[in-house]
This record gives sequence, C-alpha cells and structure tokens, in this order.
Amino acid sequence: MQDSQNYKNKKAAFAKMLTLYGRNAVLEALLEDSVVPFKLHLSTSNQKAPILDQMQEIAQKKGVQICFHDKLSLSRISKNAKQDQGVALDIKMDSFIDEDEFIANNINYTIIALDGISNPQNLGMIIRSAAAGSIDAIILPKKGASSITPLVIKASVGTLFKIPIINSNSLTNTLKKFQDNDAKLYTLSSYAKKSYKEVKYNNKSIFILGNETNGVCKEIERLSDENISIPMRRGVESLNVAVTASLLAFM
Repeated sequence: MQDSQNYKNKKAAFAKMLTLYGRNAVLEALLEDSVVPFKLHLSTSNQKAPILDQMQEIAQKKGVQICFHDKLSLSRISKNAKQDQGVALDIKMDSFIDEDEFIANNINYTIIALDGISNPQNLGMIIRSAAAGSIDAIILPKKGASSITPLVIKASVGTLFKIPIINSNSLTNTLKKFQDNDAKLYTLSSYAKKSYKEVKYNNKSIFILGNETNGVCKEIERLSDENISIPMRRGVESLNVAVTASLLAFM
C-alpha cells in the first residue's frame, strides 16, 4: 500500500520543521528577525511569569499560532521533558533538505560534512562561512553533535536559512550513499601528508571536519578516499574547525 500524496506532503513539511525548547531559547528565537516561527507551544501547568507573557505578546504580533498542552503532551513535542521548562517553538526550516533529494537535483557539488562538532558557536560560524563561500550544502548528523539552537542561529548571523542543510540519521550511511553517487570523501587531518592545495578534487567532493578535540572518528576516516591537511608554520598544530571550514569554502 502506497502512502497518499497528502501524507507525503505532511511528512515533507514536518521534515522542514525544527522544534526549539526552553524559555530563554524560545524567547531568543522569537526575537530573532531571521527566524520564521510557526507555532508556539505552552504547558497549561506553567505558573504565570513575565517571560511567558512576553513570548505570547511577540507571537501574537507575528501572527504565530499559540497552542496549550498538558505537561505530558508538551514533553512529547519538545522531546526533552527535563529541559523544556513548559515551552517549545516550531520554526520553519526551508533550508533543510533530504539527502536523496539533494543527490537527485545536483550534478556537481562541494559539501562540508560535520562529524561530532559539539560547540554551537563553531557550528554557526561554519554555516556562515559555507554560505558565504563556494559550499553547496552541509551534512549535519542528528545525533552526537551540536543541534541547531538560537546560539547557532546567532553565530551564523541568519545564514542558516540560506544554505541547504542535509540532516543525517547516520553520517556513515549518508556518506556511503554519496560515494555510490560517485562523490569523493576528503578527511581533514593534521596527520595527513598531502596539503589540501595539492589535490585535484572531484566534481563531487565532500570535506569531512571532525570533533574539536578528537577529530574525525576512525569509522569515517576509514571510509574516506583521501586524508588531507592544512600546512601550518611556527609549530602550530591545529586550527579552529570553523577557520578550517572558511579556508575550504574559499579555495
């Protein structure tokens, strides 16, 4: 039995939705002009508070739907009962794209894939550099990395909404799928002997940047077609991952 077109449309719309939670995070998102809020969720168990009044006032001015839920229902929406503080906000993310959709609609591309980037400010700055430079998309794992928060949105200075973000359930599987589409994977490593300037890149190239402390994990490194490095002088061993992304974006 095939899914109806209506179901497919709803599923596609849901995939382009991001839910933020927590009172400060939601208020910051509502105040941010680059964020497109869709629906504000509040728990009926909330005690009256000025910050909640401010949220509702902003939401009403922006024409955002406000929904009230019992505490359990709100936690199902936020998926984080311990930290949602009785508040969640759905925001529209038209920049979110499915990996299959991206592959089907792009003949040549240069992508940055992120493996375990944990600092939200780094993530925001990477997105900003990628959007400003020659990067066509960013692959962002849903687990084991910084999620998109108001801090990420601020650090990206709104560019989060200007570059395709491929949300990956499994970075390994996503990268394998791109390899099946003839893409080449290049892992940035301080131990690599070949400079990133010496490589003749494929017309489908993916640069993989690893965790700020541990770098790219072994599983992803084994999957890569080539390890490359950024040559450094005066005994400097590594660069901030956001700086590395900037160099790649403007090659």
